[in-house]
Amino acid sequence: MRLVFSRKGVDSSRQGGGCASPLAGGRCLSLPIPAPVGLPSRTRYGDLGLPQPVEALSGGRLRAQDPCHADPAFAGGLAALGQVGAAQTHLDTCGVGPGDVFLFFGLFAEGGGRAHRIFGWLRVRERCRLGRRPRPDPLIGLPWPHPHTEGDLAEWPANNTLYLGEGATGAPAHPALRLSHPDGPTTRWRIPAWLADTGLSCHGAPRRWARPGELDAVPRGQEFVADISASPAARDWLDATLELIPPASAGATR
Repeated sequence: MRLVFSRKGVDSSRQGGGCASPLAGGRCLSLPIPAPVGLPSRTRYGDLGLPQPVEALSGGRLRAQDPCHADPAFAGGLAALGQVGAAQTHLDTCGVGPGDVFLFFGLFAEGGGRAHRIFGWLRVRERCRLGRRPRPDPLIGLPWPHPHTEGDLAEWPANNTLYLGEGATGAPAHPALRLSHPDGPTTRWRIPAWLADTGLSCHGAPRRWARPGELDAVPRGQEFVADISASPAARDWLDATLELIPPASAGATR
């Protein structure tokens, strides 16, 4: 079994929106990134049913009329994640597929600062190879097409892939779901002991593990994979983490 720490949502980079996602009502509200250059989207921030105008939630960095890359997507206890390019090649190399779990984390504004937080998850039931020109498909009951299915708007990389399964978003602002150490930069993580034993892809340098119970996470990258097949402690930790983010019974959210 593989566990993927998957970085998603807006971040401080220009292409990532130049902002952090908010904590709204004590829960993580992950804002999707703007639609990437060359990969247009039908979905705009104003379509997402956000609890406040996106201009307010993003500190004016994003506008309601801006197209966005609403991925991962969640609805009625299900989730859909698309991936392409080098990140998808990495997932393939690591053997990620049915039965594996994505833990989605992102950058959130918190207490006058910013922190990496886990905000959602996806347990993979099915992996679909969409290819370059898939047909628009709302998937999982969404009222809009998933961006990785919009092959009529632009040509996707050949390894365009979709992961489907049970999932949830909107995690509470629980201390156990905060990755960033309170005394360090956002990429200095507090980690469970088992992660130092299993290791994490893209984090092979020993200097990243120099402090017990901590990890200096790489500042860029999307998918970090740990093989937890032989670690009961890791599976217990994952079960406890997912219990904090129960699936919604109905309705589409971002």
